[in-house]
Amino acid sequence: MKTVGQELRFTRSRQAVGFWLGGLMLWLVAAGLAILSWWQLDAPPPWWLALVPFFLGVGALALAGRLTRHAYLLLSPVGVEIFPFWKPVDNFQLLPWGTIAAADFSLDGRWLHLTLAGYEDVKVILTLDPLPRPARQLLRQAVEGVMAQRAPGAGAAASSDS
Repeated sequence: MKTVGQELRFTRSRQAVGFWLGGLMLWLVAAGLAILSWWQLDAPPPWWLALVPFFLGVGALALAGRLTRHAYLLLSPVGVEIFPFWKPVDNFQLLPWGTIAAADFSLDGRWLHLTLAGYEDVKVILTLDPLPRPARQLLRQAVEGVMAQRAPGAGAAASSDS
């Protein structure tokens, strides 16, 4: 999660942890195979066999870096921007705050249901599993805060306070 101006950016950093660990483990396997190929054994494995886990580890670490850096959800003054994993620049979806009638979180905090205004049957359902638990709570506070400001009568209450 990163704050940029008036935006809250949420990344898939929880998913990245497994790929960081997997990439590191693959590199350790590659190092072990490389060491065994030079060891004085009766039948050592070929040296090139160490390249397989090495390059798999490179791929896992590259994927972990991508998951850590790139946004999954972006909350801005305009609305909620949803970035898919594949081709996020081309396929992102913007839901302006004016089109969101309700935002509900599941009881376990793993799902966000956005109901579109004028369409009670149309919902955008987002999994929050890629987000770390503290970030889920921050997302919940931010979305509920925006929805409370947009609630009917919220503007009148704010203007009567001043």
